[in-house]
Amino acid sequence: MKLHVLVIDDEIAICSALTFALEDSYQVTATTDPDEGLRKIENHPFDIVLLDLRIGTKSGLDILQKIKQLAPNLAVIMMTAYSSIDTSIEAIKKGAYYYIEKPLNIEELSLLMKRATEFTQMTNQLETLHEELEKQRGPGNFLGNSRPMERIFSMIERVKDIDSSVLITGESGTGKELVARNIHTLGRRKNKPMQIVNCAAIPEMLLESELFGYEKGAFSGATHRKDGKFVAANGGILFLDEISEMPLPLQAKLLRVLQEREVTPLGSNTKRSLDVRIISAANKNLEQMVMDGEFREDLFFRLNVIPISVPPLRERKEDLPILMDYYMKKHASDMNQEDKTFSAAARQILLDYHYPGNVRELGNIIEYAVALSNSKCMVDTDLPQYVQEQKFVFRQDVLEDDHNSFRVPIGISMKEIEEKVITATLHYCKNHRQKTAQVLKISERSLRDKIKLISKNE
Repeated sequence: MKLHVLVIDDEIAICSALTFALEDSYQVTATTDPDEGLRKIENHPFDIVLLDLRIGTKSGLDILQKIKQLAPNLAVIMMTAYSSIDTSIEAIKKGAYYYIEKPLNIEELSLLMKRATEFTQMTNQLETLHEELEKQRGPGNFLGNSRPMERIFSMIERVKDIDSSVLITGESGTGKELVARNIHTLGRRKNKPMQIVNCAAIPEMLLESELFGYEKGAFSGATHRKDGKFVAANGGILFLDEISEMPLPLQAKLLRVLQEREVTPLGSNTKRSLDVRIISAANKNLEQMVMDGEFREDLFFRLNVIPISVPPLRERKEDLPILMDYYMKKHASDMNQEDKTFSAAARQILLDYHYPGNVRELGNIIEYAVALSNSKCMVDTDLPQYVQEQKFVFRQDVLEDDHNSFRVPIGISMKEIEEKVITATLHYCKNHRQKTAQVLKISERSLRDKIKLISKNE
């Protein structure tokens, strides 16, 4: 099938000559009216456009811009009898593939058109590959095509443009901050600031001033006025990471700010209005913390309007091949090394490993292997020793030694250990919940709630 060429030139003779010269190799459409040419591009697919730089009183550069708006990947070759370096550079800056002078050399033009066609085909192939990669990545460079990750992508898409508070839960290393960043970068507040506060990393005495700001002289060492993170995030998003580590007294002050939508810096009587969306994250069970009196119930409900639970890596192992190849390419590139591959044994160990540190741990493991590997193919001995040693341990289920104890494999999460302990103790106490609660030294209400969570996860 012949490629379709559109000629736009105000000289009828040029249109006729090009049609005659090219029609054996191309399907040619010609017009002297640039507006008609734009309509044709809008309604029909073309492979190449030959565009005159001056079309009557109109500038070909202006027409070029409109063509690129309609068909960004369409190859456009500019034709002119008024050659200059300035116009050549300007045409290429505005998206022209190349620039050719009149009178036209048909052999030179044919070679140029062939190269333009190859360039367009390559561009389209790259875009197709990019689209396929994006399907695997999900929004905002989130890698994964498993069903749990599809649910995360769907939630991000549905909540990105609203102002409701979001609570992201999940184990350490699962990518909770990445979820928050995607909500910001894909949503309507993307051009506004996003501020991040790690509530576990900042000492309790400093956390309040970090959040709310302070006036000069508000406390010893306050030598100047400083806006807090709430003010810095105004109009955008404030991400409160590890919110479970926030002290109870500060939780009450945070709740007041969220309710009133205004903040008063330390040492000031002036309130500042806020338009801030709150996204928080926790790797602890906040519901249980509320029951245990360690987290305010009213604050929990204020933060947990839209919950998003990020699954651990062991629950989406079908994403492992994508993640492994991504980190291998990333770390090889960062270290100025050529792309590497995994031996069958190394790949199997990585597929079997339990990943208590989740995606973050996977990235660290592969970074280690890329750094230490001396060949293009990374073998099992290039992996960290603890990963090699545990390659079989993680395939084992809990093994009962006797009626009063059991073995727990290294590397499983605290959540799983808790579930196994509760299940084994219930069995030991013959499903007597009051005795089970006494043995575990927790309330019957806490035990009941934990059992419900275990049942949901099964």
